[in-house]
Amino acid sequence: MKSATRLTLIAATICLLPIATAQATDPAAVAEIVDRQIKPLMEEYDIPGMSVAVTVDGKAHFFNYGVASLNTQMPVTEDTLFEIGSVSKIFTSMLGTYAEAVGNLSLSDHPGDYLSALAGSPLDRATLLHLATYTAGDLPLQFPDTVASNAEAPTYFAQLEPGGAPGKQRRYSNPSIGLFGHITALAMGGDFSDLVDETLFGPLGLESSFIDVPETEMERYAWGYNSQEKPVRVNPGIFDAEAYGVKSTATDLIRLVQAHIQPDGFDEIMRQTIEATQVGYFKIGEMVQGIGWEHYPYPITLDRLLAGNSRTMAMEVNAATELTPPLVRPEPTLFNKTGSTNGFGAYVAFVPDQNVGVVMLANKNYFIPARVAAAHAILTALSDYSIGPKI
Repeated sequence: MKSATRLTLIAATICLLPIATAQATDPAAVAEIVDRQIKPLMEEYDIPGMSVAVTVDGKAHFFNYGVASLNTQMPVTEDTLFEIGSVSKIFTSMLGTYAEAVGNLSLSDHPGDYLSALAGSPLDRATLLHLATYTAGDLPLQFPDTVASNAEAPTYFAQLEPGGAPGKQRRYSNPSIGLFGHITALAMGGDFSDLVDETLFGPLGLESSFIDVPETEMERYAWGYNSQEKPVRVNPGIFDAEAYGVKSTATDLIRLVQAHIQPDGFDEIMRQTIEATQVGYFKIGEMVQGIGWEHYPYPITLDRLLAGNSRTMAMEVNAATELTPPLVRPEPTLFNKTGSTNGFGAYVAFVPDQNVGVVMLANKNYFIPARVAAAHAILTALSDYSIGPKI
């Protein structure tokens, strides 16, 4: 198969990368690493445009390919707005950990504490932590078509009979994280989108990240392309802002990665917010589920990273083992998150102990294993070049 061949080539390429030198973080050297993965990826999957950013020892490097629109042929830049799909869940998770840091909620609270319609319901056996980690009890991947608006969601959840006890299984779920974000906004007494902008985008310096793209910024908003090569953008949906609604740039997302690699430069509340998303709560196969981020001991083989980002992990119910106490990163760790909409594909990964990270944004929803394999090869090479702590 075409995709399998590419994964084999990527794995083989890792061992051919040049050894570290004092000049390795020169942009040309980093560009060689990135080009080696991204150019073949774009060709194989017919991706119109990509914006890639990497960070090495606190320095960001940007690499842009192709066009943001096939119609206008506007070139991609590091300031092109892409839909980031489920990478948006990182911001939802951070808003929740921020709310806990300032005392608006506790992750041990129950949904019914904030939504009276859910008090005493089967779902109310779960905690907010279970909602944030997709372990509330087999909630579905998407809302059913019978739920027509955000206002109807509480009734849906009140009538829902989870398929298992909280904390025993994980099923990746937009309704689960959506409800977590909705409850967080209720606890904070504001609108979800406004709260993300005020408490996260602003303080983190993310000047080009939006849930609703302003008219003045639409020129920077790339068109996505579906499997029929038709231009598309994301449609509104139930709790879409909470689950997959952010549009952002490589510039902003690599800044987010740098904040997660080194949060000490922020005030105490933001530092707590960031560090709380890096705690591991449940072990599922090869992967540890945190609040937003999914993580793995590093170094990690490509096969293990692919297993953690597999279709089985995303689409099926998987047994979950609660980590008691939670895992507070006692060892080198790789954090990652994928994201997709009908016309866009994103991937973010970083290793704080190696001071390296990568952001990959594309205006096509292409094969997730290919994203993971390319990023794994890039991070492996960048780890060799970093002057950060070595494993």
